[in-house]
Amino acid sequence: MTARTENLNVVGIDQMPSPAQIKTRVPLTERAAEAVLAGRGALMDILDRKDPRLFIIVGPCSIHDPSAGLDYARRLRQLADRVKDTFHVVMRVYFEKPRTSTGWKGFINDPRMDDSFRIEEGMERGRRFLLDVAELGLPAATEALDPIAPQYYGDLISWTAIGARTAESQTHREMASGLSTPVGFKNSTDGSLEAGVNGVLSASRPHSFLGLNEKGESAIIRTRGNSYGHLVLRGGGGRPNYDTVSVSLAEQALAKAKLPGNIVVDCSHSNSWKKPELQPLVMRDVVHQIREGNHSVVGVMIESFLEAGTQPIPADLSQLRYGCSVTDACVSWDTTEEMLLSAHEVLRGALPKRRAA
Repeated sequence: MTARTENLNVVGIDQMPSPAQIKTRVPLTERAAEAVLAGRGALMDILDRKDPRLFIIVGPCSIHDPSAGLDYARRLRQLADRVKDTFHVVMRVYFEKPRTSTGWKGFINDPRMDDSFRIEEGMERGRRFLLDVAELGLPAATEALDPIAPQYYGDLISWTAIGARTAESQTHREMASGLSTPVGFKNSTDGSLEAGVNGVLSASRPHSFLGLNEKGESAIIRTRGNSYGHLVLRGGGGRPNYDTVSVSLAEQALAKAKLPGNIVVDCSHSNSWKKPELQPLVMRDVVHQIREGNHSVVGVMIESFLEAGTQPIPADLSQLRYGCSVTDACVSWDTTEEMLLSAHEVLRGALPKRRAA
């Protein structure tokens, strides 16, 4: 008898519905498709400099309570209308969380937050949440972590991030080359720009790699390359990188790689030392740079929820505070509104000049 040589550390393999089956359960509607395409189109126009506005990726660090998430989305929809002449607002809808060591891996992986890991349930409920957001006419942004997941809900996404921990991954660069959305590559956690810049460059090229088709079958995926990659500055290595010198260095790195000078500043993470109360200061600095003539910063990211701060996941989930993050600390809704309205007031007359430049 031949000795067993595979799956030695695997304790179970459960069948997962195919992307097509999940999409049948939660089908894309015409209204949602229009919102997704409009969201992508505006982002592409901003990156192509056909639209002088900035885009704002704003929302919770992670979605753990769909009810609170939709409450936030409805408020954001109204705020987006108030600032639409200056900002293209996209809701941050993150279902997958890369962990430095251990911790809750996100709504898709563990929707009940009890280590039961009902991934089928998480995928269906996550897709339904994205559909609800799109039905509001609000585009959604997410981080692509699992390379299979975009097949399940990528038709409902308008902007995609490749995170600081995965920007150097060939798997994620290949995946990004085939995504239908603009893709922001973050700089590394040590603050280095190299992985992010090389990620943008790699994703712009055609790739062929193993993946899944909509039926859930193994397939060879062949891509044409994604021409809407850009760099996201999130700080790292113990220092921020949103200041004028750091932005100038990022511009030079992109120019050296012969890439478009498109930069997004993440107001959270190492740019604010993970202190949410500092995010408005980062935003104010970036707005000042733009008002003073910067042309490379095309967007900002903000971690925001209904209530400020963060909370641990309790054993009794009924004790969770409504609208408060369970991962990174966020600014409150009131602060979010103040940040966007203040920036809108400052930039309203300055941004049209960018189109001419």
